[in-house]
Amino acid sequence: MTAKPLARRLPGSRSPSPDTPPLTSTLSGWGRAPVVPGVEIRDEDLRALTKDIPLVRGLGRAYGDAALPAPGDVAIAGSTRADRILSFDPTTGILRAEAGLSLDTICDLFLPRGFFTPITPGTRFVTLGGMVACDVHGKNHHVDGTFGRHVGALTVRTGTGQIVTCSPDRHADLFWATIGGMGLTGAVLDVTVRLTPIPSPWIFEERECMSDIDTFVTALKGAQATWPMTAGWIDCLSGGRSMGRGVILRGRWATAAEAPGPFPGGYRRPSVPFDFPEFALSRPTIRLFNDVFYLKHRRGSRRVVHPYTFFYPLDAIGRWTRMYGTRGFTQYQCVLPEAAGPDAPRRFLTALTSRGGASFLCVIKDCGAEGQGLLSFPRPGISIALDIPMRDHTQALIDALNEQVLREGGRIYLAKDALSRAEHYRAMDPRIGHFLDVRRHWDPDGRIRSAQSARLFGW
Repeated sequence: MTAKPLARRLPGSRSPSPDTPPLTSTLSGWGRAPVVPGVEIRDEDLRALTKDIPLVRGLGRAYGDAALPAPGDVAIAGSTRADRILSFDPTTGILRAEAGLSLDTICDLFLPRGFFTPITPGTRFVTLGGMVACDVHGKNHHVDGTFGRHVGALTVRTGTGQIVTCSPDRHADLFWATIGGMGLTGAVLDVTVRLTPIPSPWIFEERECMSDIDTFVTALKGAQATWPMTAGWIDCLSGGRSMGRGVILRGRWATAAEAPGPFPGGYRRPSVPFDFPEFALSRPTIRLFNDVFYLKHRRGSRRVVHPYTFFYPLDAIGRWTRMYGTRGFTQYQCVLPEAAGPDAPRRFLTALTSRGGASFLCVIKDCGAEGQGLLSFPRPGISIALDIPMRDHTQALIDALNEQVLREGGRIYLAKDALSRAEHYRAMDPRIGHFLDVRRHWDPDGRIRSAQSARLFGW
């Protein structure tokens, strides 16, 4: 597909996602918990804004407290108005843009021109800066790694106020600590990343039912050599022989001959109009949903689908977090390493179900090589992600899951975390000491901190 000319975007020319929280006297993450005192201040000039406000927030899609002010702090800098494209070379695919540019805008502008971001998370409502801070991964991790692998350079305002251009070859310590560093090494001002040329903007998708978690893991491993994108949904309430039954998703970019037409654009999405009552997410309700979903896909399918349907199924529903009620929810994501053996996912699900854990959304993925980011999440093994309603027993459930992950030698994803205890997280990752040393070097006075860093690191 031939790249089309790209017009330079004007400052503030695109409105934020309709899910972007307004400026308020309290702030929360995408899970709506915790809620803390604070205000988000936005400006097109992110360089000027971050002189006095070191912690930056994008579209607010971090599930926990990673983009919330630490206790005693109030203001955070909102990056969404700093969303200009600074340059793009269609011959190389290299894009340089301000950190507030959203993936939603990148999809709208570049999919019709034959390019796509090399890595995408499960929502397009995330900024480039957020993709760097979380070192996002996607369905193609076993082939293409994390987002940081494709970033060529960053411009960062450090805790000392210095503006530094860093890359794998220049100030590499700052670069690799910022990749996956949850915004704690400095304010990312702009990002240089290489986009991927694609044969068409459509996805060829294959779905197949798996009878249990062991069969599922085997299928994920078996798809590595022939499918660049794999993931799946599993039933986290089924037990016995059917524990972890689910639907595996395999995908690749459709060829030009397979594509039904040009890029279809976005689609209108209904919005959840009110907060659901807590009983709507009871175990019987979730069990019924799981049964219906599994039976719906029992015959499998092979078809060409809209890229948003494949990559961003939850984006089709506006304000879907309301389904979890006013108390909100937390997402929990872990990776169980290959060294733990093929039975590790079954043991994890047993720990979950034995403590009454239940989740509408339980996503499983096969992870490839570990990224170079000092706190990058994935490593070779199986990743499992859960949405867990905030209830009186949720903290105890998270503690139990973390203890199981520790026994397996795994770790959790900070972009999803709201409740992990410092002692659990520190025991999971030997890289933390190195990260904190780099963080102190570039921010000796500890100016940059978040609610999450205060909880896990003390500053």
